[in-house]
Amino acid sequence: MRKIDTSKEPCSECGGRLERKHIAQEFEREGVKVKLSGIAALVCTDCGEIYFQPGGADKVAAAANSLFNLAVVEKQHKRSLNAQIC
Repeated sequence: MRKIDTSKEPCSECGGRLERKHIAQEFEREGVKVKLSGIAALVCTDCGEIYFQPGGADKVAAAANSLFNLAVVEKQHKRSLNAQIC
């Protein structure tokens, strides 16, 4: 896996500077919301574009899908679920 050097690679959308952050992402499906927080990402300081390391976006989507499955199958929700990544 190739590490991105934030000091050398600009944002592909606007050319801005990328900064390492831990972010939260919220997803909604059929009235159920899930929120993942503590996700490591690179974020453009100018336009806010979010970048993950290779394969990272797929893993975030898989985690969100797992929470949706839990909410629907096990009825473990009151319209929203939250998960903190540590």
